[in-house]
Amino acid sequence: QVQLVESGGGLVQAGGSLRLSCAASGRTFSSFAMAWFRQTPGKQREFVASISDSGDSTYYIDSVKGRFTISRDNAKNTVYLRMNSLKPEDTAVYYCNRYSIPFASWGQGTQVIVSS
Repeated sequence: QVQLVESGGGLVQAGGSLRLSCAASGRTFSSFAMAWFRQTPGKQREFVASISDSGDSTYYIDSVKGRFTISRDNAKNTVYLRMNSLKPEDTAVYYCNRYSIPFASWGQGTQVIVSS
């Protein structure tokens, strides 16, 4: 069973940057495309970005395109999300998981708060 631990969130002013990390357990990490999601209170979890198993291909939702960069290090079983030019609307709890079902058990997420 894959376990996911997100970290790197925090409070940042608009225009600032953060790098989120997601450490995954399990030997099959490099076999799966991975993704970052985010959720705000009262809303459904939203897909943000994905990366292929090899890291060669990435995809972003329009609202973060050009500001966020997803990457992975398969040797470290870790996926990252570099977030630049942060906006207050990026405030959310961020989670990582496999890109497609079946999802692994969701981690605790990491809180990102962007102040205006």
